[in-house]
Amino acid sequence: MQLDELLKAAANQKASDVFIREMARPAMRINGKVLQTDLPALEREQVRALAHSIMSPRQREEFERRHELDLAFDIENVTRIRANVYQQRGAYGMAFRLVPFKIPSIEELGLPAVLKNLCQNRQGLILVTGPTGCGKSSTLASMIDLINSTKKVHIITVEDPIEFVHPDKVGIVSQREVGVDTENFQDALKYMMRQSPDVIMVGEMRDLETFSVALQAAETGHLVFSTLHTASAPETLDRIVNMFPPHEKPMISQRLSNSLRGVISQKLVPRLDGSGRMAAVEVMVVTPTVAKLIEEGRFGATYPVIAEGEHWGMQTMNQCLLRYFTAGLISADEALFAAGNQTELRQMMRQAMEAARATQRS
Repeated sequence: MQLDELLKAAANQKASDVFIREMARPAMRINGKVLQTDLPALEREQVRALAHSIMSPRQREEFERRHELDLAFDIENVTRIRANVYQQRGAYGMAFRLVPFKIPSIEELGLPAVLKNLCQNRQGLILVTGPTGCGKSSTLASMIDLINSTKKVHIITVEDPIEFVHPDKVGIVSQREVGVDTENFQDALKYMMRQSPDVIMVGEMRDLETFSVALQAAETGHLVFSTLHTASAPETLDRIVNMFPPHEKPMISQRLSNSLRGVISQKLVPRLDGSGRMAAVEVMVVTPTVAKLIEEGRFGATYPVIAEGEHWGMQTMNQCLLRYFTAGLISADEALFAAGNQTELRQMMRQAMEAARATQRS
């Protein structure tokens, strides 16, 4: 089996991911569901040969040492691929994420217009959060591309691996890949200050040291973007502060209140018509009220402020899901499955349906 042909077929079927394992048929994720292909199960040597075909000698050595490896490559004129090679039960496995060459715009992703406003900040920290495979990389790429298309700035990204490739436009973009262009996120951020960046994008905040350096960059005149695996803005604040020792938490809360500009939390929800998935998004903009709550460490109290912050472009996840449900875009079951607070969303849906019936009667 030719790997290129399998990945081209996946792109034609609009798959987001491809899975290859020893003694199993290749599978694809289409519209969020994993489907096995009709191809025969792959033997051990076939899978190992495919894995080695996409690795450089250095990457092969790293994989033999660590038993997992991230890398990226292009299928010419078709798609970019982010790959992870791993071991499971002593056997090789591979997961491929298909990344389009064209960077989608904020509008094409169906994201709230307030994200454009967040991109107008000259400094501070903006976080995109959510579970694996929820579209965080696409959202970040759309925001970076907007800045690149409109501002005369130097943008530096640090990624593991590089996903979307950003050509120079109005701005210029330097993209660094961990393990290829730099040893790790911490070193890249440490030396980045000597490279005169205006905008910094860190693929993922993986540890305390990375976050500390990124926060310092945001405090010293840079606009910093990154991601976390959290489900909501209050949870994001709690996760960040709990990275630090207890005696440092009050100071971190104060620093966050001054530097954080916004948190975008998202999930992908299947459309009712079966045509794909759409991003359900919670947005917290750091207004003076929100900043005061962060400084005081009252992270849970930000939720009602988000719910009442429509003027600032804010919305909770449940408000977004309710809007999709009432518009007939997603089912009630999918809305409830994606909800952070199912009880609250059920009540909101019941009230919306009662209001609709009352309108019809009148």
